[in-house]
Amino acid sequence: MNFLIDTFNRFSDFYVWTNKISDSRTRGWLLVDTPWPTLMYTAVYLAIVWLGPKLMRDRKPFALTWALIPYNFAMAGLNAFIAFELFIASTRLSYSYVCQPVGKSASIDEMRITRAVWWYYFSKLIEFCDTFFFILRKKNNQLTFLHVYHHSTMFSLWWIGVKWVPSGSTFLPAMVNSCIHVVMYTYYALAAMGPRIAKYLWWKKYLTIMQLIQFTTALVMGINGIRTGCDFPLWMQYALVIYMMSFIVLFGNFYVQAYIDRGKKKAAVQNGCAKKNGLVNGGLHHSVAKKHL
Repeated sequence: MNFLIDTFNRFSDFYVWTNKISDSRTRGWLLVDTPWPTLMYTAVYLAIVWLGPKLMRDRKPFALTWALIPYNFAMAGLNAFIAFELFIASTRLSYSYVCQPVGKSASIDEMRITRAVWWYYFSKLIEFCDTFFFILRKKNNQLTFLHVYHHSTMFSLWWIGVKWVPSGSTFLPAMVNSCIHVVMYTYYALAAMGPRIAKYLWWKKYLTIMQLIQFTTALVMGINGIRTGCDFPLWMQYALVIYMMSFIVLFGNFYVQAYIDRGKKKAAVQNGCAKKNGLVNGGLHHSVAKKHL
């Protein structure tokens, strides 16, 4: 019993200490002060991922075109706003793309970056809708481990970012990822318009390539920051490296399965059909020749 009480007291002291060293600029902001709302929403998300397909099993899928098009265009617009704010403010402050310490200033441009990072964090909550749409449309093949892992962890990890490091080098991954999300959500919006538009969307695989380049760049940046002693929280840099490694493995595996392996299978089927047609045609020509002899 004493061990449990001692453990609880230590955890309580650690929690109080972490709150003291958190960034004062985001205190009092929506969802920021304590981790419980973020953890609760993440738990609800995971519960829906588990229960949703079971509830939809005997029901017809919803089309949801009326919701998908405005939702995806709105998300593209929100990410464009975040990327724009981060780019303009970081440029005005001459932020480094290699190593930028976390400032504590409440200047206009620093607060502009801090607010944009908060919006980026909040956008990860809105992005749970991506999964809910899959469930309602019975696109269960889209509910992969990669998809669920990506959505559930990004929201929680960016709460840490906005709580303790809402500026400095934090701005760069948020800015780059927002730019990629502009392209991604625009693609989804166009794809939701139907076959007439979808047939022109040949560039889907390049979204994954862009993401892999982003993760690799962030990984190199994190390793370089650790190696050079960048004045940015060390624990955050190690977390970045580990997280980016997991994404590179998972997204790389997805790319191989979705495009390389599938392309090989498609080529094999086409070659098989061509050989079959060749044999049939050859047999037909042989029969015709025998008939004329």
